[in-house]
Amino acid sequence: MKYRDALPQLNGQQMIADGGLETTLVFHEGISLPLFAAFMALETREGREAIARYMRGFADLAVRNRRGFVMDTPTWRASPRWAAELGVGREQLEAVHRTSVATLRDLRDALETPQSPFVINGVIGPHSDGYAPSEILTAEEAEAYHQTQVEWFAAMGADMVSAITMTYAEEAIGIVQAARSAAIPAVISFTVETDGRLPSGQSLRGAVEQVDAETGGAAAYFMINCAHPDHFAGVLAEGGKWTARIRGLRANASRLSHAELDEAEELDDGDPQEFGALHRDLAHLLPNLTVVGGCCGTDHRHVEHVCTAGRHTAAAAG
Repeated sequence: MKYRDALPQLNGQQMIADGGLETTLVFHEGISLPLFAAFMALETREGREAIARYMRGFADLAVRNRRGFVMDTPTWRASPRWAAELGVGREQLEAVHRTSVATLRDLRDALETPQSPFVINGVIGPHSDGYAPSEILTAEEAEAYHQTQVEWFAAMGADMVSAITMTYAEEAIGIVQAARSAAIPAVISFTVETDGRLPSGQSLRGAVEQVDAETGGAAAYFMINCAHPDHFAGVLAEGGKWTARIRGLRANASRLSHAELDEAEELDDGDPQEFGALHRDLAHLLPNLTVVGGCCGTDHRHVEHVCTAGRHTAAAAG
């Protein structure tokens, strides 16, 4: 609850997020993740140590670059529907959330500096598939479904929650409403297809504006994740007041479509240096961009290059 009332990224503090945790665990660490559920790695010492190394690396990167760090819990798949498919009961699931928040609190206590505030972010994933949802919830159904997870994060000391890889507006609205009831800031991160539209077919602008209209602008801010910069740069270039609501980017390293990524058996980690350069261009399109990280295929190298590109942009502006 340290930053719940004053998230530093809302006050201009430049922050990083981590990269592609799941793809790092699977392809770099050789850890099996059933249903792409990173929290299952916490069951083994090997998995816990791999996640700890991964997060420590990003924490060090943040401090070295004098940026804050939005620390994500490994809970993208830790909601009731997915837990049931994995054979995980409610008590075990609650323990996963408690352990995840406590571990990040320890990391913050060890490494945070005045120049690098560390924010604990409770991650919430979609009820259905993150690429092609097979079931569409109403806002009311989504609020009921996600309420328990949101309330856990609020009670356990997370500073904020983020709904990652949202594929349609109604589920995002329900999560914002649940977070408002629990008095914890909520961030909505939409994913887009190669045409820059959500998997539902709605435009990114339309989704952001719908969530704001139906929640009274209650979301702390919006993000884009799990898409390559080429897939959404053209949409942002069209401009509009709505782009000021986007404060975060967590892009994929690969230009592959969601369908192609789903079938891929090898990791496409793209070009980390180019990844950074593309973010320099995106920063010119997003006046309030304060959080940058990565998603599928990205790791410390990619985010390091984004930080480097950001320094060059700031130097040129100065």
